[in-house]
Amino acid sequence: MKLVVTGGAGFIGSNFVQRTLAAHPDWKLLVIDKLTYAGNLKNLESALACGRCEFAQDDICAPSLADRLRGYDAVVHFAAESHVDRSIEDAAAFVRTNVDGTHNLIEASRQAGVPRFIHVSTDEVYGSLGDEGEFTEESPIQPNSPYAATKAASDLLVLAYVRTHGFPAVVTRCSNNYGPYQFPEKFIPLMIAQALAGERLPVYGKGANVRDWIHVSDHCDALEVILRAGREGEVYNIGGGREMRNLDVARLILGALGRPESLIEFVKDRPGHDLRYALNCDKLSSETGWRAQISFENGLSATIDWYQGNQPWLDDVRSGAYRDYFDRHYVRRANTFAG
Repeated sequence: MKLVVTGGAGFIGSNFVQRTLAAHPDWKLLVIDKLTYAGNLKNLESALACGRCEFAQDDICAPSLADRLRGYDAVVHFAAESHVDRSIEDAAAFVRTNVDGTHNLIEASRQAGVPRFIHVSTDEVYGSLGDEGEFTEESPIQPNSPYAATKAASDLLVLAYVRTHGFPAVVTRCSNNYGPYQFPEKFIPLMIAQALAGERLPVYGKGANVRDWIHVSDHCDALEVILRAGREGEVYNIGGGREMRNLDVARLILGALGRPESLIEFVKDRPGHDLRYALNCDKLSSETGWRAQISFENGLSATIDWYQGNQPWLDDVRSGAYRDYFDRHYVRRANTFAG
């Protein structure tokens, strides 16, 4: 099989590329990535060295994209702006990449005659839950952040093209991922990085927000199952089945690294912060037999070990513009909250 992977130098995309190449010695991949702040060619070093993976630095909004896609069996579409805080600060890049870029990629895939399209989305399109219940694929779309709104728009574009044009696409909506190569603006690698440095761990509000966590390896396995067996025009939820409060995750990370809980610093909450996400994945499990295999405890331990063993990678991505971002979103929030 020949796959195009958009956003393949990012966190989930690079894990998908590495796992796919390892599992399928006869598959070939083309990674397309714009290499924004969260895209990193170091994430793909082993993949690019194997001889079955090519890389093209390109924008999914580029008008000539169809030429790159001809002759491929499927597109797996990860490319997206994905951080809620950045979308609150300025949503323009999110609209351009997540909406305009997805539309352009759909049209390019149609022109190139690509027979399979996997659109990777998020549970955040459903909005927020109270203390009980789970989102199913039939739950209404009620996004609460600019990021989630742009992902919801892209989902609806894909599904509209399925129904109007017979576009051969499947939409997936996954819960919060964690694992190696995740950029440390996201919660778990942020907590790990701060704890490793002996610095304060900024936790929004009182840390009561609940997320369903899935190890990136389980997510990638689910995507391969859906690539092979998912029904066109369908939406599939992908979750880890492990809900945790942010505060409890931070405490686990501190405990694993032998750091005191006094390093936790509560900062002013983000606007419109969703309280809880939880996914019902019965549809995917009943149709394909897929279930998450990695427990949160084992996955978190392995993730901490990876960041400890890859300190140069972590130091590199936390340098330069990242420090300015951290100051804007956490240091100033902490000062405001304290005041």
